[in-house]
Amino acid sequence: MKISVDEIGDMSPELQVKLLRVLETQSFEPVGGAKTVTVNVRIVAATHRDLVKAIEAGTFREDLYFRLHVIPIRLPPLREREGDIALLIEHFLDYFNRTKGMRVEAFTDEAMDYMNGYSWPGNVRELRNMIERLVVLKGEGIISVEDLPSRITGGGRKEARISSGMLSDGGIDLSTAVEQFEKTLIIQSLEKTNWVKNRAAELLHLKRTTLVEKIKRHGLMRVQGF
Repeated sequence: MKISVDEIGDMSPELQVKLLRVLETQSFEPVGGAKTVTVNVRIVAATHRDLVKAIEAGTFREDLYFRLHVIPIRLPPLREREGDIALLIEHFLDYFNRTKGMRVEAFTDEAMDYMNGYSWPGNVRELRNMIERLVVLKGEGIISVEDLPSRITGGGRKEARISSGMLSDGGIDLSTAVEQFEKTLIIQSLEKTNWVKNRAAELLHLKRTTLVEKIKRHGLMRVQGF
């Protein structure tokens, strides 16, 4: 038997003790039951947290960590796998067209630039939900930039190109590019820290007051939801 445990780093200390006991003894007592049940299970656990730091902070048991840490697999965040975005979009488009009876064909090249340039802090889940939303709202045809929510288009197409290390044959205005790149990094730091400016400033090695000034200069605002 295989059991998948998602976000095990958020598990309470009490539940950690119970899980460790099951793994060590390969048995448990059901709630309300009087008999001990023997089990032979394989645990597949996932988390977005740094469990080593959680152990140091006293929020995760070290013995449970080593009991689970047999074959670790690190899955890089989606922002580090830009080449996967187009493949995932194609997959989710096909899936939601079939399951929801829609006929959305593809994205325009410009819309794909924005999708590739977005940092996807919610990783594949966020991308999946975004494609579902776009398919339902569009219904049929081709998705353009106008169909994308502001949190995707807020960075601008030039930012997506800069982040991909691309330079067109027509060249680029360096001053504008530097401004756009700075804006991109600020947006990414804010998204990564859930808009906690002190932490975002630390990531950028800036004073908080300097970061606040730059946020105002770039006209950045936190967008709730879509």
